[in-house]
Amino acid sequence: MKLRFTILLIAVLFHIGAYAQATPDKQSSGKILVAYFSWGGNTQKVAGHIASLTGGTLFRIEPEKPYPTEYTPCTEVAKAEKEADARPSIKNKVEDWDLYDIVFIGCPVWWHTAPMIINTFSESYDFKGKTVIPFCTYASTYRDETLAKIAELTPAAGHRKGFGAVDKNTEGIEAWLKEIKLLK
Repeated sequence: MKLRFTILLIAVLFHIGAYAQATPDKQSSGKILVAYFSWGGNTQKVAGHIASLTGGTLFRIEPEKPYPTEYTPCTEVAKAEKEADARPSIKNKVEDWDLYDIVFIGCPVWWHTAPMIINTFSESYDFKGKTVIPFCTYASTYRDETLAKIAELTPAAGHRKGFGAVDKNTEGIEAWLKEIKLLK
């Protein structure tokens, strides 16, 4: 029943405006944070490109205990965290959180969704009054589910349309940022 409710919630958020622009008729006047978790460097590259095009401040979400550097052991840890609904500790904090109005949150797709460290991040800050813009990197599928999960994790925030990049391909980011009125 819980799984059906979660799937329904994600579908509702996706279809009725989880990605709707919070302020479609004007540019943001507040500070922009580009928070991201990256294991293999793909999400880091996309986050850096977003920050360079928006004037945003980069914030790397780093686990206290690093993930294995080899692919298969990393996927095993990620799967175990998902199955346990774990909240991996983050070793760093966003300085001056209250100064940011817009928060991009990005990650790779792990096991069909956002890695559990994104849950930790979203539960560590008050998103009331902020606008969250999800982005992710993926190999082939589960982009929409991951973007919806980030929106679901930040219910107190407004949300704008998210973006998914295949691997570290930055093509399309400039047009997306223009569409959501955040291209500097």
